[in-house]
Amino acid sequence: MRGQTLTLLGVLLALLIVWPGAAAAAEVFQVRSGTLLQVGDGNRSYAVELACMELVQGHEVEATTWLRQALPRRTKVNLRPMGQRDGTLLAQVSLLSSGDDIARGLIGAGLAQAESCP
Repeated sequence: MRGQTLTLLGVLLALLIVWPGAAAAAEVFQVRSGTLLQVGDGNRSYAVELACMELVQGHEVEATTWLRQALPRRTKVNLRPMGQRDGTLLAQVSLLSSGDDIARGLIGAGLAQAESCP
C-alpha cells in the first residue's frame, strides 16, 4: 500500500514538472500617457509605447482617458514587439480577452492616425 502511494505521488510530481503551464500574459500596471503604458509580466515591469500610430495633435488628454477606460489596471494584454525608441519598447498591444488592437481603437475613436510600422 505504501509503495503504491509513493508511486502515485512520484507520477503526480513528474506530471507537474513536465506539464506545460499556462503562459502568463503581460498585464497593464499604469497608463502613463496617450501612447505610453507601464506593463509587467510577473517578474519585470517596463514601459511600452504603442506602435503603428501617432496621436492627433491636441488630443493627448482624451487619448489618455480613452486608454484608461480600455485598459484598467491588471488588464491582460498581448505584446507584439516592433522595436525600441530611446530605451522604450515599441509594440502592438492587444487585449488578451478579445484580441482587439489598442492602437486601432484609438484610431477608430479619432484620437490617433495610422503610421507605418517599423
